[in-house]
Amino acid sequence: MSVSAKSTKLDLFNLKSKPIQTFWITSIAFFMCFFSWFGIVPFMPYVVKDLGLTPDQKWNSIILAVTGTVFARLLIGKLCDKYGPRLCYTWLLMLGAIPVILIGLVQTPLQFLVCRFLIGFIGASFVITQFHTSIMFAPNIVGTANATSAGWGNLGGGANRLGMPLIAAGVISFGVAETEAWRYSMITAGCICFLMGLVYFFFTQDTPEGNFKELKASGDMPELKKDEAGFMVAVKDYRVWILFLVYAASFGMELTVYGTMDDYLQNTFQLERVTAGNLVLSFALMNIFARTLGGFFGDKFGKLKGLRGRVLFLAVILTIEGLMLATFSGAENFIVAFIFLICFSLSVQMAEGATFSVVPFINKKAIGSISGIVGAGGNVGAFLAAILLKSKSAIAEKEAIITSKGAAADVIKSAQAAASSDAVASGYFMIGVLVVITALIALTIKFSQEDELAVVPGKVETA
Repeated sequence: MSVSAKSTKLDLFNLKSKPIQTFWITSIAFFMCFFSWFGIVPFMPYVVKDLGLTPDQKWNSIILAVTGTVFARLLIGKLCDKYGPRLCYTWLLMLGAIPVILIGLVQTPLQFLVCRFLIGFIGASFVITQFHTSIMFAPNIVGTANATSAGWGNLGGGANRLGMPLIAAGVISFGVAETEAWRYSMITAGCICFLMGLVYFFFTQDTPEGNFKELKASGDMPELKKDEAGFMVAVKDYRVWILFLVYAASFGMELTVYGTMDDYLQNTFQLERVTAGNLVLSFALMNIFARTLGGFFGDKFGKLKGLRGRVLFLAVILTIEGLMLATFSGAENFIVAFIFLICFSLSVQMAEGATFSVVPFINKKAIGSISGIVGAGGNVGAFLAAILLKSKSAIAEKEAIITSKGAAADVIKSAQAAASSDAVASGYFMIGVLVVITALIALTIKFSQEDELAVVPGKVETA
């Protein structure tokens, strides 16, 4: 594949360019996937009441929502290497729309949990997005392109807090009961995902030169003829597993922290639920620029110091992320805590962007497989962190209930809130320390002299 057809700049208004067309369509598709993946979150109070979910079932639904994505991301990377991003995204959007629609029809807690698990598969869209932009943009800009498309897609995970209630308000205006509006909203989101799959099929192509099927048939894609070996090559590369840990420590922690932050802010600083929810939304909306900054600086350090420069920047921003979270966990004043939370949000999203400014340079013959493994790391991190926080919180709350037994209901509730706050704070501190350790591990990523020369303009082509 010739590198000449790849875009060397992110000119967002050059809509005649195939890479830019692909950038926009894949960003919008990714946005819709994340919008649908976490679309149920704003409606959880209604779901709990409607289906009679227990606290354990509510926690389990959060864990299941990120569990299915692990398997999907591992699989989809391999499929991208073999069949190309166009077909993979088309099928993911159309099949992924099914559980999104079905969750609007559930009648029991078990059906709800199954649907949340299956909806998690749509989170594999991240891998396809990164794969597609990686093969559409040249080395000098690929980090920025990857980070921007991913950041704007991640925005869907926060935009649903505004978008879903608006959809609900729309269906209520047609006479639907408020308690049933969440069902129609999820069905609507699922239908949009299905239609987006058709858009992806008809308006994108796999590479700047054409689709995988035609290019393989003509022999114009020799570097992808050995895609059967690509996944095993990725599995055996230690750098892939370090990046797996790095993404667990960045995206995984963003998912977990934002998923638990509403309750933490209410329990610790006595904020109203709406206020806490709006603050968390504002942090999620930072994806529109923060993740791009990570990719941008990854590219800049790459220009200055080569591939090693990308790794150094990744380690630095990851260290800052860990320190910000650990410091936030001990803050007792809301203003101080808010400042460190902003710094954490900025640094964690930049770390995500910086991670995928390194990924395309590990092995150009297995970009999809590597993206899949690294992407899965984010969800493994989210799963393990959620288990940690759930276990610490559950134990602390039970002890608080036992200690305050016989007291008034509001006293017991306050004791539970305080116990949960302390438990989650200690969990955040532990996570922050682990993130810093991961940053040190990231420094062990090495590149050969041949790898370094391959990204010099005018030298060997690269992903």
